[in-house]
Amino acid sequence: MTTYPRGAAPRLAEIRRVLPADAARMRALRLEMLADAPLAFLETLADAAARPHADYAARVAYTSIGSDTAQFVADPGGRLVGHAGGTVTPTEAGLTVIYAVYVTPAWRGGGLLAELVDAVAAWSRACGRPELMLEVVVGNDRAYRAYQRLGFVDTGVRVPHPTIPALTELQMRRPA
Repeated sequence: MTTYPRGAAPRLAEIRRVLPADAARMRALRLEMLADAPLAFLETLADAAARPHADYAARVAYTSIGSDTAQFVADPGGRLVGHAGGTVTPTEAGLTVIYAVYVTPAWRGGGLLAELVDAVAAWSRACGRPELMLEVVVGNDRAYRAYQRLGFVDTGVRVPHPTIPALTELQMRRPA
């Protein structure tokens, strides 16, 4: 689909499931994600930078197939500009948890977030899971509003942030 980076001429970004050949570009995108939004993801930039390429390659290969976990990317040809992952949860059979959602700043505001979430949703439905859930750090109002625009509803559930005890996350859900 067509996505328009803010302040630039229209360009195409293919939304697709990650491929094993994407490992180096996924590593670069992951480091960008952590530098841009360090509280949104579950590792530090230093830890991610120190991880060997083989680890990235193994993760990308694993998430490129199957129905337990998947990663989707926005690929305009060159460096990747967006990511969204989905995974099963052992406690709810019909639920896909969305994780590691990110859009490169220059590409925000052009519909890329919706396309990435829609890709996870289509995969989730194809796997027999009709509901999506994600967590947002309380106070990240920009992300909260963006997910509301995509149909996610705040469930009222609050959970501790998994790596930063001072933070709380809120859960949002919507049909896949």
